[in-house]
Amino acid sequence: MNIYRRVAWGALIAISAPVRASAQQSYLFVWAGGPSGKEMLATIDASPTSPTYGRVLASASTGVVGAPHHTESQLGPTGHLLANDFHAGRTWLFDLNDPLHPRVMTSFGDVAGFSHPHSFIRLANGRVLSTFEYRPEAVHAETDDHMQMSGEHVTGGLVEMDETGHAFASGDAADTTINDRRLYPYSVLPIPSIDRAVSTTTDMDHADTIATSQWVQPWRLSDLTLLRSIELPPGPRGDENHLTGEPRLLPDGHSVYIHTFNCGLYLLRDVARARPTATLVRSFEGEGCGVPVLTGHYWLQPVPDAHALVSLDISDPKHPKECSRVTLPSDEAPHWVAIDGTGKRLVLNSGGGGSRLFIIDFDPKTGALSLDRRFRDPESDSAGISLSGANWTGFTGKVIPHGAVFSR
Repeated sequence: MNIYRRVAWGALIAISAPVRASAQQSYLFVWAGGPSGKEMLATIDASPTSPTYGRVLASASTGVVGAPHHTESQLGPTGHLLANDFHAGRTWLFDLNDPLHPRVMTSFGDVAGFSHPHSFIRLANGRVLSTFEYRPEAVHAETDDHMQMSGEHVTGGLVEMDETGHAFASGDAADTTINDRRLYPYSVLPIPSIDRAVSTTTDMDHADTIATSQWVQPWRLSDLTLLRSIELPPGPRGDENHLTGEPRLLPDGHSVYIHTFNCGLYLLRDVARARPTATLVRSFEGEGCGVPVLTGHYWLQPVPDAHALVSLDISDPKHPKECSRVTLPSDEAPHWVAIDGTGKRLVLNSGGGGSRLFIIDFDPKTGALSLDRRFRDPESDSAGISLSGANWTGFTGKVIPHGAVFSR
């Protein structure tokens, strides 16, 4: 658990100084901040033919010193993006319709009796399905900007809301039918075609060293009723099932892959039935495996202990096969990856000593991965851009980025 959290929260990546540029067709939006400055959403030039490719063009500050965490995995259809400061228990909504003039629209904290929102999935009805890890009594306010985490919490739940935090429906994730009371909703996958949702249970509080979080929870999506809690089985190592992370819907429309931060990959089947089954189908090197992408019949997994992004062919979900990997320098620890609208480019952030942001080219026909070596610092031969030494208005020194997405 400690290794995962060091990767997730300690990835010190810095951003080059912003420059002026004419309007471009492709941008990256990077959510970043740090102890020496206020949270910012940066716009980075992502047009490969642009003379300012890889340079920061603009930024918008929240005015808060915090620890940026998850954003949505892709920019919303409205051109808006939800970005989470988990430890502050606050989420910000950005308007990115004009990439060179990003702006904060609003923010929210507790919703429907739950606190500490974490992940956000947009639904076909225009609403957002979100996980909230705790109830408000789980934490103690220290200042207006930060929350002092207690290390022992009260289970949160799921909320269906609009993007400003107005709730329409909610459901409690507490399950009295099992002995484990440390169930904290981490991420969620809605499956409207079978009236189900599947959530995972990793606690993002550093002080919680007890929760093993080996649970996934199927829900009835239409009314957010919790149906059961399923314990993932351990693998040969004994703890691959711990710290359940991101659920993703497979191409068959009803089976689910679930990754764990202890580097297991599980196949969940029969989600709509009374007794879903879960099977370990793959494990990866080490611990702290990051946020994956599922595209077509390929699973793209950041593996920090291997300093790599791994591509698996999952045409046979029971037997995924590695078809490609990009290996970064040994001081890099890949964590967050997101894909662009073409399905051919990925953004990868990395912790470790190198602390760089990379663009990865992806072939959707073969699953092949390759570094885009044009995305680099000026006068450098090494792929990736360094995000250290940022000097924005209101921010100096190192920054800690997390979510990064492409423009639409």
